[in-house]
Amino acid sequence: APEPGAGLRVLVVDDNQDAADSLAELLGALGYQPTVAYDPAQAIALAAASMPQVAILDIGLPGMDGFELAGHLRRLPDGAGLKLVALSGYGQENDKSRSRQAGFAAHLVKPINIAELQLSLA
Repeated sequence: APEPGAGLRVLVVDDNQDAADSLAELLGALGYQPTVAYDPAQAIALAAASMPQVAILDIGLPGMDGFELAGHLRRLPDGAGLKLVALSGYGQENDKSRSRQAGFAAHLVKPINIAELQLSLA
């Protein structure tokens, strides 16, 4: 039977390669079409070539944080409708509030809860 996420293109951006690859594998198993970037420049290049429908962005990226990266992605052609999901080791209410104010649809805390992940992608 087709999975709920079948066909949804998801860009995963995390400088922790093992975490990014593991999340992409999980997304693939759940029926999504994941693409992985390990740094903001790679994420921008991938999104410019083929805009995903959802981007899961690690907030604590080196050089350019996830908030700044979100702005760059949104300014790309077709980026205005991009659904953003924040991924962070921090989950206090002020962290979640900052994500909402920055236009993220959801704020996931590491380690990711699979049910929350699926809810954020729905």
